Amino acid sequence: MTNPPPPGDWNDPTWSAQPSSTPPDPTLVTGQPVPAQPGPVDPYAPADPYAPVDPYAGAKLPPGAPVPGYAPPGYPAPGYAPPGYPPQYPGYGYPAPRKTNGLAIASLVLALVGLTSCGVTAPIGAILGHVAQKQIRASGEDGEGMAKAGIIVGWIVTALMVLGIAAYVAVIIFAVANGSDSSSSY
Repeated sequence: MTNPPPPGDWNDPTWSAQPSSTPPDPTLVTGQPVPAQPGPVDPYAPADPYAPVDPYAGAKLPPGAPVPGYAPPGYPAPGYAPPGYPPQYPGYGYPAPRKTNGLAIASLVLALVGLTSCGVTAPIGAILGHVAQKQIRASGEDGEGMAKAGIIVGWIVTALMVLGIAAYVAVIIFAVANGSDSSSSY
């Protein structure tokens, strides 16, 4: 049985003079059960919709395969050196703290003590601050801020001490000059 041709002048490219059903399979034997015929397959559907789905099916390794990221026994893990080689790992951990210059500490202490000792130790602190800055530039030690503070405080206290002594001398000279005139008037 064949399909009749389409009516009119219109030609259907899918129409052919083929039978509407496929011929029977000659390998089938009468009385035997018919095997299931494959139908359209959904590539995204699981084989059995009620079967549990393993989300790790694609990530499983075959039996006996090494696990990525782990070394076989007797070898160090990837990215790490074997134990004891090299004995020290340079560049790891925190950097060692730098040493603070001792003269910078002494400079600041003597400059601050000069505030309470009438300025006697302040110039020594300022001079030690200059020496400490020179040493810090040469050696790269810490303490540059303390040396600078010792210099500033030391010279300010020294200047105030010099002004105080000058004012004290001026008061004494003024008192002596005015005192000599009053003593002769008796």
